Amino acid sequence: MTRAQWEIRVAKVVVFLLALLPLGLLLYGAAMGELSANPIKDVTEETGIWTLRFIVITLSITPLRKISGWSRFARFRRMVGLFAFFYGFLHLTTYVYLDQFLAFDEILKDVAKRPFITVGFAAFVLMIPLAITSPNRFVRWMGGKRWQLLHRLVYGVALCGVFHYLWLVKADTSRPLRYGAVVAALLLFRVWDYLKCRGIGSRLKANKGPDIAQQLDGA
Repeated sequence: MTRAQWEIRVAKVVVFLLALLPLGLLLYGAAMGELSANPIKDVTEETGIWTLRFIVITLSITPLRKISGWSRFARFRRMVGLFAFFYGFLHLTTYVYLDQFLAFDEILKDVAKRPFITVGFAAFVLMIPLAITSPNRFVRWMGGKRWQLLHRLVYGVALCGVFHYLWLVKADTSRPLRYGAVVAALLLFRVWDYLKCRGIGSRLKANKGPDIAQQLDGA
């Protein structure tokens, strides 16, 4: 194993442990009786906010890689995305099991009638195919372009997560709006980067002839 491989492996372990830290602190608080008089609400809120945070971190990795030029950021994107799904699953499970006691008729009514639950449920549904197709074998099976197209659903997940949070709070909306501003900035960066790449590609096609154009189309 080379030094670079060893460093990446150690970094992945560190990221993995850091990603588990919010859950550890939540469990510690529950064991020590440090949660509020409504612990179910505390667990629901903490798992929900960490789901959104991990989604934002996932979206931030590509811009950080392109701005810094440090390609190793990309090695952590899939792990962080899976932790977003993990915390989203805990968030949903807390609501379904601890809050609603598996009363699926009431849950379906909530999904249909309460907009913040509707978009929250939609966000989790969109995360399922992203989590399932995360392993490398799905990239090979689907092909890189189709896999990348599917995983752009993460932007829909992020938007649904922001609206879920925004419509949930009743008074102070500053916190969800800040997350919304970050997500909007990341989306704008994605659009800018796409248009920039298309512009460069168009100029190369025009200046270099059919051979370069074929290479770009096949990239």
